[in-house]
Amino acid sequence: MTDFLPEGGFETETLDLPGWTHVYSGKVRDLYIPADDAITEKIGQECVLVVASDRISAYDHVLSSEIPDKGRVLTQLSLWWFDQLDVEHHVLASTVEGGVPAAVEGRAMICKKLDMFPVECIARGYLTGSGLVEYKEHGTVCEIPLPQGLVDGSRLDKALFTPSAKAEVGEHDVNITYDDVVAMVGDDIAARLSELTLKIYTRAEEIARERGIILADTKVEFGIDAATGVITLGDEVLTPDSSRFWDASTYAPGQSQPSYDKQYVRDWLTSAESGWDKSSDTPPPALPAEVVERTRARYVEAYEKLTGRTFA
Repeated sequence: MTDFLPEGGFETETLDLPGWTHVYSGKVRDLYIPADDAITEKIGQECVLVVASDRISAYDHVLSSEIPDKGRVLTQLSLWWFDQLDVEHHVLASTVEGGVPAAVEGRAMICKKLDMFPVECIARGYLTGSGLVEYKEHGTVCEIPLPQGLVDGSRLDKALFTPSAKAEVGEHDVNITYDDVVAMVGDDIAARLSELTLKIYTRAEEIARERGIILADTKVEFGIDAATGVITLGDEVLTPDSSRFWDASTYAPGQSQPSYDKQYVRDWLTSAESGWDKSSDTPPPALPAEVVERTRARYVEAYEKLTGRTFA
């Protein structure tokens, strides 16, 4: 089965999985729904199959190159984090015995059907990225005033809830204020989204720090469980694709911090060697083998340092 990914400008192969129908491909994940009632009856409620691919995106493009094992790392790390957090989440099964097709075991989860909120829930414990850009211009992040004199990588006095609005596929998410969230979902839900986001960040930051890793910020998503009406953590959680992880031993405010993510990809794409202009409409070139391998190693290293497990 072949489906078009608008943000990448190329076609990607999705799998024909017995009992499941492909319905959507995002930058990294492919979604399937049960092809008949047998799976729904086995699981006991409406569900979706979320398959993490080895695709990688940068600068709002899905690259033609893939990172081997990336999908497995993201899925296994998410599953580990779901077990560490005292928050209702969407995972129902992740093994063949639980109903996951054998062809995608290890990189797929059967999940509750959620009605997702149109908000990217972001917690920031450190000043960097788009937050740093706004701070330099206005002294704020999502219009929240911050002390003077902060630099790239400064630790904030307390973690902030700095949401963004989900953009169309291939576009940048847009930072919004808490009042904007209230206008979108109402007072009670906005307060709960903020509370849950900061709860997740605070617990995860503690766990990561114990393992020599700084969690600078993270993005999570929530939805309403269609079966229970409970606000539920969905998507992935606390992976290098949704979070900034820094090595605590090399952390130094006032400069860009090396991240456990796709920084090697970004650096190469913006180098003279790639010959690519990220402001153009031209898709990015294929990645050199060395960049692919170093990126894979960085993802695996993050998994192993955080979980204490050996990736195999």
